[in-house]
Amino acid sequence: MLKDGEKAPDFKLPDETGATVQLSKLKGRPVVVYFYPKDDTSGCTQEAKDFSCLAEEFANAGVAIIGISPDSAVSHQKFKTKHDLSLRLLADEQKVAAEAYGVWTEKSMYGKKYMGVERSTFLIDKSGKLINSWRKVRVPGHAEEVLAAARALSG
Repeated sequence: MLKDGEKAPDFKLPDETGATVQLSKLKGRPVVVYFYPKDDTSGCTQEAKDFSCLAEEFANAGVAIIGISPDSAVSHQKFKTKHDLSLRLLADEQKVAAEAYGVWTEKSMYGKKYMGVERSTFLIDKSGKLINSWRKVRVPGHAEEVLAAARALSG
């Protein structure tokens, strides 16, 4: 499992427009990478809206925000449009980034076990080092907590 202080695993994934985003190319500014299970589900929608509402404050702190799920770029585009989101959403259909960050895990619902994304957020500093990790995230208040940590990092 990744630990704070380690180099954040690099990834290269398409965003909702099909453009490729590579984490290592964002060096020079802090980045929030949050993993979520699925577009347009209640918790994931609320989390995306919360981060979107604070996008300007993250930008003012010089921090980029990226959301990642196993959904396709087409799904992300529909999700982003439907909820007027201002975030960059990356498609990790092969679960490469999710596995590198240790968030592709066995989950359980109604006694049934399955593989899925554990809602998690990572704050990466401008040199590409993992500064903070939040695992098994509960959505209410989470975006604000990440913003506070990001401001402390950039301020």
